[in-house]
Amino acid sequence: MLYQQIIGQKEAKHRLLKMVKEERVPHALLFTGAEGSGNLPAALAFAQHLFCTSKTETGACGHCSPCQKVAKLAHPDLHLVFPIAKSKDVKSSDDLIKEFREAVLHQPYLTLTEWFNELDAENKQPIIPVEQASDILRKLSYTSYEGSYKMMVIWQPEKMNNEASNKLLKILEEPPEKTIFVLVSNNPDQLLATILSRVQQIPFYSCTEEDITEALVQQFKLNTETARQTAILAHGNYGQALELLKHHDETVSFLSNFQNFMRLALKFDCNKAIAWIDECATLGREKQKQFLQYGLEVFRDSLMFNYGDRSLVRLSGQEKQFLEKFAPFVNQRNYERLVEEFNNNYYYIERNANPKILFMDLLLKTNELINTK
Repeated sequence: MLYQQIIGQKEAKHRLLKMVKEERVPHALLFTGAEGSGNLPAALAFAQHLFCTSKTETGACGHCSPCQKVAKLAHPDLHLVFPIAKSKDVKSSDDLIKEFREAVLHQPYLTLTEWFNELDAENKQPIIPVEQASDILRKLSYTSYEGSYKMMVIWQPEKMNNEASNKLLKILEEPPEKTIFVLVSNNPDQLLATILSRVQQIPFYSCTEEDITEALVQQFKLNTETARQTAILAHGNYGQALELLKHHDETVSFLSNFQNFMRLALKFDCNKAIAWIDECATLGREKQKQFLQYGLEVFRDSLMFNYGDRSLVRLSGQEKQFLEKFAPFVNQRNYERLVEEFNNNYYYIERNANPKILFMDLLLKTNELINTK
């Protein structure tokens, strides 16, 4: 993983580059950020930069032997710790290292939910047990294999129980020479205060819509409009943007589908409504959820267009032309109810409710709300 493969995060990447260039790398770092911000791939990029034997001005060279090993998550001095579903066969991260490598290499913006789905363990409690802390101490007591740094990356350290956390306090404060800890957390407020006091924090912020749009256009050759719509729905989470792309269908336009829905809601026609619902029911759950998410964004921008700062309206082009005509139907009397109905339907779709019943009910309620004088 190279720094340039991480979406946005210019300030964080600059700090990491400077640390390595000046050879002033703290012994314990905490990369904080919401899901999809890129703090996990940044930890891997930092490891590759640190181990690289032919560093450049922009980070790791990507070609030397250590770079190749880190890129495969197989460098002997790079240790990975992550939450597990503890069982009689799984006691520590080492028991699942092969599966974790495959998951991260496939999706560097991996979430804890996705990781546990990979393990078919979504109903189990993720934990980094005290046995793992003992394993960390053992591994770091050895000399490095390649005579350079030893790095311990702990993903989701908030999943350590108190016993495990307390066991690591001393080594976090006084690690062996050339030993670097990188803790990668989505919820740093759940960490013990004694852990927080021993690490230097580097914040990773949610990706901007511009950064996500640009990345999707460059990496997947999407047209700008589709990339921007996906970025809006991702809410700063690049991993979510990639998940949305899995279910993207260029023949299904967010805007045209929403326009058709609202035309039916404005002037209800039973036969046309049934035809639209039948078509929507065949799209699949993920596309149905995307339609509802898109509707929520249109409502938000409509309210901003009517009562707020129009410069904050995110829709543009054809969408903005539609918004100028549609916005008057969204007002202070019906906005909260519209959002509530769309949110409720999103919730029920996730739980496999019958989409035909849900969307007929949503059409009727939307008809009532936008025609309220």
